[in-house]
Amino acid sequence: MAFRDLIPWSRQENRLPVPVSAERDRDDNSHPLLSLHREVNRLFDDVFRGFGVPSLGGFDRGLSWPNLELAETDKDIRVTAELPGLDEKDVEITVEEGVLTLRGEKKSEVEDKDRGYSERSYGRFERRVGLPKGVDRDKADARFRNGVLTVTLPKTAAANENIRRIPVNGKAA
Repeated sequence: MAFRDLIPWSRQENRLPVPVSAERDRDDNSHPLLSLHREVNRLFDDVFRGFGVPSLGGFDRGLSWPNLELAETDKDIRVTAELPGLDEKDVEITVEEGVLTLRGEKKSEVEDKDRGYSERSYGRFERRVGLPKGVDRDKADARFRNGVLTVTLPKTAAANENIRRIPVNGKAA
């Protein structure tokens, strides 16, 4: 194995045809450097996934910040989002065409003049949640406390009319 085979971008450019037997050997996990290479690529993808940056492989594998928790009762739907370091003024909440949208921006600036150190980070987020029919968006309520946003959307009386309960039998047919 050549050292250039370990660099992901060099493999894609000007790649010469490789015999099938050599290609099969390359895909085999028996070579320790190849195994190490794949593991390092996976680690980089995992690190960058948390910052809203597409993975190095170019695939978006579920960038999902902030974390959401959904709960539904007969009376309402509750969406809880963890937003540490944000204030209520940093978050915008909308309900439009059956979709709840949470969006905002996180800004952070740290400066230590004694050590000559400063750091700034900015990031935007947007999460969308599809809502079932029968949600009263005019009576929606949002509360923000200690970095946790809770949006409560009450259901209308018509929302529970179309529910059909299916009994569960103990024995399979």
